[in-house]
Amino acid sequence: MSHAPARVGMFGGAFDPPHRAHVALARVAIDQLPLDRLYVFPTGNAWHKARTLTPAAQRLAMTQLAFAGLPQVQVDDRELRRAGATYSVDTLRELQAQHPGARLHLLMGEDQAASFTSWRDWQEIARLAVLCVAGRGTGEGVAALRALPGVRLETLQLPQMPESATEIRARLTAGQDITELVEPAVASYIESHDLYQPT
Repeated sequence: MSHAPARVGMFGGAFDPPHRAHVALARVAIDQLPLDRLYVFPTGNAWHKARTLTPAAQRLAMTQLAFAGLPQVQVDDRELRRAGATYSVDTLRELQAQHPGARLHLLMGEDQAASFTSWRDWQEIARLAVLCVAGRGTGEGVAALRALPGVRLETLQLPQMPESATEIRARLTAGQDITELVEPAVASYIESHDLYQPT
């Protein structure tokens, strides 16, 4: 009896901080695709972020806390250990080498999908992985990807979730409550480490 190739997912982000929409996306991907394993990569030196990120060790700790309830998820720190800028294509190549024959899936939000052709070696990324976009499937990002030759695309049906890391940081800076937006363990970590303090 031959086994179908494993289905492996990759989900990268700053996770500064990780919030409920991130966890919901992981859960939906595991169920809908379905994935045998989902690697979650907090990004190292994110070349496309203008602001300074919270220190890597703290983002890694928060990400581990946020995804602790999903046994299929493995939070992986290789992008944090990599020197210089980190690119998704390098990580996908490593995953392919690690899981020969696996079907790779790259999870992304609608906003990432819209800027996909600005990614380093995007044609290679599209060759290596099925692109899985969270959202309604009607957004510009999905339409842009559909128009690209050779792209394999899946849309993930997510409930509308308003939270974004930007909004969470803004609320914390304003001294507002975020308990509805992040996992309880993440909220207590943020509080105990005095992250995103009011200015």
